[in-house]
Amino acid sequence: MLGILTHNIGWKLLSLAAAVLIWIFVASEPELATLQSVPVEYKGVPDDLEISSEVHENVTLETRGPSGRLRDMAGARPAVVLDFSLVHEPGERTFDLDERNVNLPRGIQLVRVIPAQLRYTFERRAVREVPVEVRLSPPHPGYVIVRDEAIPPKLTVLGPASAVGRTTSVTTDPVDISDVISNAQYQVNTYLPEQRVRFQTHSHVTVRVVVKKK
Repeated sequence: MLGILTHNIGWKLLSLAAAVLIWIFVASEPELATLQSVPVEYKGVPDDLEISSEVHENVTLETRGPSGRLRDMAGARPAVVLDFSLVHEPGERTFDLDERNVNLPRGIQLVRVIPAQLRYTFERRAVREVPVEVRLSPPHPGYVIVRDEAIPPKLTVLGPASAVGRTTSVTTDPVDISDVISNAQYQVNTYLPEQRVRFQTHSHVTVRVVVKKK
């Protein structure tokens, strides 16, 4: 047993001395408090529900700890993580923000989260086909538009049911046909006015235009 304790005794004493010095250095660091903006992340989001209320991208953490640890915290990239796995029905849900939602580096104490709670409104997800409205410039002088069409004529959108219900159409970006004297075709994007609604697949369409002389 004595042999085990005395084996490489020099290295063991050196390691012990280094550990003591590190502890003294850390213990002697002043304890500070800081405020830091961190992102809000989500897990367990239900497949059939959508958030229809304001989405909070960041909150503020007030933390306390040794000054060196606080300086290193930026590299740790802490975040507030909310678990939505227990949300099964539409409605309002309030989530407390505390040490259960935050992973901090060792030696850092969470004082509080600002705000201390976040409330979200959940709605059923809705899917809907809406027509595409084509936006054209005036034709070449002396010409009239005979026909214009979007291909496909409808696009599928999805999102919270109330926002999808307000979405009656999507519009193309303006198409300049001032130099067209027969027919033309364009690839253009479409626009959704409802911020919480998105396209199920793509947002672009083909616009075909036919003009003729008056």
